[in-house]
Amino acid sequence: MAEIKTTTKTVDLESLLPVKGFKAIGVSAGLRRSGKPDITLIVSETPCASAGVFTTNRVKAAPVLLCMDHLAKSGDQMQAIVINAANANACTGEQGLTNSQQTAQWVAEAIGCQPEQVYVMSTGVIGVQLPMDKIEYGVKTAAGELAEDGWALASRGIMTTDTHPKAISKQGSGYTITGIAKGSGMIAPNMATMLAFITTDAALPQPILQQALRDANNQSFNRICVDGDTSTNDTVLLMANGASGVDVSEGEAYDEFMALLTDMCIELGQMIVRDGEGATKFITIEVNGASDDASAHQIANTIAVSPLVKTAFYGGDANWGRIAMAAGRAGVEFDQTQMNLWFAAGKSFEDSLQVLANGMPTDYQEDDAAAIFAEEDIYVKLNVGNGSGQATVWTCDFSHEYVTINGDYRT
Repeated sequence: MAEIKTTTKTVDLESLLPVKGFKAIGVSAGLRRSGKPDITLIVSETPCASAGVFTTNRVKAAPVLLCMDHLAKSGDQMQAIVINAANANACTGEQGLTNSQQTAQWVAEAIGCQPEQVYVMSTGVIGVQLPMDKIEYGVKTAAGELAEDGWALASRGIMTTDTHPKAISKQGSGYTITGIAKGSGMIAPNMATMLAFITTDAALPQPILQQALRDANNQSFNRICVDGDTSTNDTVLLMANGASGVDVSEGEAYDEFMALLTDMCIELGQMIVRDGEGATKFITIEVNGASDDASAHQIANTIAVSPLVKTAFYGGDANWGRIAMAAGRAGVEFDQTQMNLWFAAGKSFEDSLQVLANGMPTDYQEDDAAAIFAEEDIYVKLNVGNGSGQATVWTCDFSHEYVTINGDYRT
C-alpha cells in the first residue's frame, strides 16, 4: 500500500506523518458491498481546540447539524471524529438525527469522553437510514484498532466514488499537520465542497483556530469545482491538541502555521479536482483585472462550472468563445473590449498562447491551441481590465464517464 497512481499525481500514503497525541484507523463494518473500509475514527488522547466550516446548502444532513451543535457547545474540548461511508444520513428526519447522536454516544463510551466531544460525519447516498447495527460494530472495532500510523486506512475509510485516497502531512517548526479528504463529485466552491479532516499537535486557542480554518478554506476548498453542485454533507474540521508544546497562535509562528495549513488545503482540494468523476484533465483558471477579488472569483467560477466550457476541454476543442461567453454571464461588469485570454500547457503560465486581445481573436494557429488542449494540465488566464481583482479556481473537464458514474450511482 505504498503508492497509488492517478493520471497526474502519485499519493504516497507511507509518507503520512503521525501527529502527537492522535490516533486514527479505518475499518470495514459491512456498509460497503466490497468489504473495503467504511468507518473511520480519529481520536485525540486529550481534549482539543477545534474548528469547522459547513455546507451552505439549506438541506443539511443530520450529522452536519449535530457537528454544528457540538462545535458551538464544546469547540475547545473536542476529542474525536467518526465518519461512515456509503450512507449520507441526509433527508432522514428526526430518526437520522437520533442515529447521529447514538453514534456519538457509542464513540464516547468507547474512548472515555462525553458525546458532545465527538464529531459525527457521513457520506454516501441521500435519503436512507443508517444501519445502526453495522455502525455500532464499526465504532467498537475501530476503537480497538486505533493506531498512530493508521492514517492510510483512515483515508480509505471515507471514500465514496473516489478512485484513490487524498491525504497529506506537513512538518512545521516542532509540530505536525496531517489531513485526509474525500470528494470526487457534487463539488462546487460554496463552503467546503467535500469532507476534510485535519489534525495538528500545535497549540492554538479555539477562536484563532476557527479564523485560520476559514481563511485557509477560502483560498482552497472554496476555489475548486467538479460539477457545480454543493453537497448536503460538506464539512471541513480542524483539531489542535497542543501535544507538541509549540504555540503557534501569534507572530511568525502563526504565519508559518497559516502557510502550511493553506498549502495543505490547496493540495487536498487539487487532489479532489484531479480525481473528479470521469475527469481526464486538470484546469487552472486565473482571472485578473476585475474591480475586486470577489468579482474575479465570480467570473472564474462561472467559467469553471460551465458545461460547455468543460466539455470543450474534454474534447480538446480550444473554443475560446465559450470562455468569453461564460465570463460575460457571470453577473460582473467589465468592458469586453479589454478582454485578453491566454492558454498554456501545464500547471503554470509559461509558453502561453494568446488567443484573444482586446476582445478580438489574435492570429494564433489553431493547431497550437489544440496541442495545449490535448494536455492533461491546462492553464487559462483571462484579463478583463485594469482593476486589482484577482482569483484562481481549479476545475476539471466533463467526460462521458461522468454521466456513467452518476447515472449508476445508486445501482
